[in-house]
Amino acid sequence: MENHMNVLREVFGESSSDSEDFDHQLEDEQITDPIPSWEQIKEINGLWLCRDFLSPQHQSSLVSSVLKEGWFNEDSHNQAMRFGDLPAWAVEVSSSIREAVLLGDTSNGGIKPCLLPSNLLWREPLFDQLIVNVYHPGEGICAHVDLMRFEDGIAIVSLESSCVMHFSCVEEGGSDIVEESKIPVLLTPGSLVLMSGEARYLWKHEINRKPGFQMWEGRELVQQRRISITLRKLCQVD
Repeated sequence: MENHMNVLREVFGESSSDSEDFDHQLEDEQITDPIPSWEQIKEINGLWLCRDFLSPQHQSSLVSSVLKEGWFNEDSHNQAMRFGDLPAWAVEVSSSIREAVLLGDTSNGGIKPCLLPSNLLWREPLFDQLIVNVYHPGEGICAHVDLMRFEDGIAIVSLESSCVMHFSCVEEGGSDIVEESKIPVLLTPGSLVLMSGEARYLWKHEINRKPGFQMWEGRELVQQRRISITLRKLCQVD
């Protein structure tokens, strides 16, 4: 129940009555990430969500590192791409992803299915391509499957503002997909999404942040600036 209430506070904001206690709670936290708790999106093979991937302090530090790069100093710039050698903070995030997968795979006595196939988890480097997007209220991304120039195994880290990402099966065909057939996934600040196998190749993902589309449990999410960090691995060319 406590985790559920924390998610609701992150998404919809909090009342003045509990904001002071919540602030003290954050101040008392050390700058360490919580033990990862993974949620399998059962409708989609290969889609996993870790809501508590980054602590609030780590999120703040990561946002600061991204903005210090200077990529978004101009309002017209909302996307940055890097290939090959990634910034130190991105390498650190990659290492944290591998650690979170390992910790998740060893929970429940090893009963839980593999979060990421071993051939992907132990490749070097784990990721060598980075995309950072800054989305302002109302801005999102249309339904797509990531380009085939990238290998299997894609990670998305969400920062600052919550959103609902929708997944739709590629086989259901383009603009004919109806809202009821889409699978919604709530991405809270500090969460991590892993896509591999069917989730990577057979499902489109999208974020529609126009008014009326960001609904969760019957309530519309508060829209603020959102930063997403996507990590991928380029296919090797023989």
